Formats: sequence, structure tokens, C-alpha cells
Amino acid sequence: VQLQASGGGLVQPGGYLRLSCAASGSIYSIAGMGWYRQAPGKERELVATITPDHRTNYGDSVKGRFTISRDNAKQTSYLQMNSLNPEDTTVYYCNGDLQVYSRFSNFKQYWGQGTLVTVSS
Repeated sequence: VQLQASGGGLVQPGGYLRLSCAASGSIYSIAGMGWYRQAPGKERELVATITPDHRTNYGDSVKGRFTISRDNAKQTSYLQMNSLNPEDTTVYYCNGDLQVYSRFSNFKQYWGQGTLVTVSS
């Protein structure tokens, strides 16, 4: 069971990127999914979370610019990032609360490997 984050890269200020986080393996169910970011020497920061019924929550620094979504059939979450600025430069991590193998299993939090977003001219 793993989460695979992708979509990071280099973008100019004011530009946009779309990150994806795909879950794979023997997954029975996925509860909450989310995105976090962590710059060197700083604490991990909430970017956005989304529930299975698509209720969302955003960190203050990205409200109005970023949008989280999910495709439950594809077991994938997305982070659409618009109006990017240099302060958004860092590694972005996705996570998810996964129930593996069967409905009798406990939910466990899994993390993706991180994808680097660089906003620079």
C-alpha cells in the first residue's frame, strides 16, 4: 500500500500547478485525504484536506488560491494550485487515512514521498 505524489516542478510566480496523489495496493476504503508542505527548518504546514464526501479545509496561507479535490473511484486526490508565489516553494506531501485489505481493518495514516514545487522567475 502506498501513496504516490506527482506533479511538482518549476513554475513562474503567478503560475499554476496541479499535484496528484494516487493510492495503490490492497485498499478497502479511504477516509480523509490531505496535502501538507514543509520547508527546511520549519514545521509541517497544513495545505488542505478533504473528506470522502468532499468537504474541504484549507490552511490560511492558501485559501482562495488552492483547491483540493478527489476522485474516489481512482483513489486519488488532487491539489490545484493557482496564483503561486515564491513563498509556496517547498516539498508537498500527501496523506490519506486508509483501511487496507478489509472492512475489519483499522484506518491507518499513510504518507506519500513528497513532490517539490519551486516558484521562481
